[in-house]
Amino acid sequence: MSGGVFDVVVVGGGAAGLMCALRAGQRGRRVLVLDHAEKVGKKILISGGGRCNFTNLEARPEAYLSANPHFCKSALARYTQHDFIALVDRHRIAWHEKTLGQLFCDGSARQIVAMLLAECAAAGVDVRTGHRITAIEKSDRFSVHADRGDFQSSAVVLATGGLSIPKMGATGFAHDVARRFGLAVTETRPALVPLTLGTAPELSGVSLDVVARCGRASFREAMLFTHRGLSGPAILQVSSYWREGREIAIDLLPG
Repeated sequence: MSGGVFDVVVVGGGAAGLMCALRAGQRGRRVLVLDHAEKVGKKILISGGGRCNFTNLEARPEAYLSANPHFCKSALARYTQHDFIALVDRHRIAWHEKTLGQLFCDGSARQIVAMLLAECAAAGVDVRTGHRITAIEKSDRFSVHADRGDFQSSAVVLATGGLSIPKMGATGFAHDVARRFGLAVTETRPALVPLTLGTAPELSGVSLDVVARCGRASFREAMLFTHRGLSGPAILQVSSYWREGREIAIDLLPG
């Protein structure tokens, strides 16, 4: 059994958790990252087809969906995509731009995971895997109880990710913890997903450039007909704006 006292305990060893941890460590905080999996960064490894689309040159606050738009403005003002690109360059990770400002590793997404872990190590961050959290309590300090030990901290960061890809261990744990502490939790719904429609097998595999619109949101990218409906970047993007009863319009011949 392990344990200890820290300034910050970060629950979740994904991109957000590791980035939060290394920045806190760089500011002199004693930081612990706990993850239930045996390895951190599992979703990073599958992102971008295994090459990790690690940032976008056109990242800007208005491109983010948030109940508090000012949060995105503040976050991107403090740490920009160019700051992250500089970090990638310092680690000599080769990258290239694809379309619409999307940046990918020339090699493997494993390079990004290794970079984040190296930065955590340099900042003195303690990263522990295989620790499943059983409870989080608060009195004078936070008590984080795991199946392999109990930890005390002044602050806790929930960075477990959402409900997507349950096969990789995604759960609603963080939502449950947030509710127990009286935090407002936005109702969850699918986002960045394909659209399931009536089948058109004769079109399956056909890809074309389209403009997909839902309300004021508009995306000009590729769309792919599948055996179940529609997919591709344009559809995945516009799906985040769709609500039941709303219309999605697709221009198959954009000017």
